[in-house]
Amino acid sequence: MSTPKDLRYSEEHEWVKVEDGKARIGITHFAQSELGDIVFVELPQVGDEIKSNEPFGSVESVKTVSELYAPISGKVIEVNSELEDSPEYVNESPYENAWMIVVEPTDTAEVDALMTAEQYEEMTKE
Repeated sequence: MSTPKDLRYSEEHEWVKVEDGKARIGITHFAQSELGDIVFVELPQVGDEIKSNEPFGSVESVKTVSELYAPISGKVIEVNSELEDSPEYVNESPYENAWMIVVEPTDTAEVDALMTAEQYEEMTKE
C-alpha cells in the first residue's frame, strides 16, 4: 500500500498536497481499500467554504456510504468533476486521478498539524 511522502494525512484518512498556496485533497489508498468499490462521489461546489473536521461530501461504495471530513479549512476553488462519471478512479488512483477538491487554505498551520506519511502509516498499522 503506497503512502506518498510529499502529502500530509488526517486521522479520517484524507490526504492534502499543498502546491502554490493551494491544497489538493483526496482520500487515501487505505481508505478506498477499506470502503471497497466506490460507486458514487458527492462533493461540494466551487465557492463553498469547508471547515476542518467537518463533512464536506461523501463517497458511496458497494458496502456503505462514508462522509468525507475536511482535513483543513478553506474555500473550494476547484472540484474534480471527472469523479461524477468515473467514481472508480478513487479505487484505481487515489493519489493521482481521484483528487477530490482544491481549496485556498484559511490557516496553513492546519496543514502543518496533519500527520506525515510515516505517522499515518504507523496509525493504519494498528
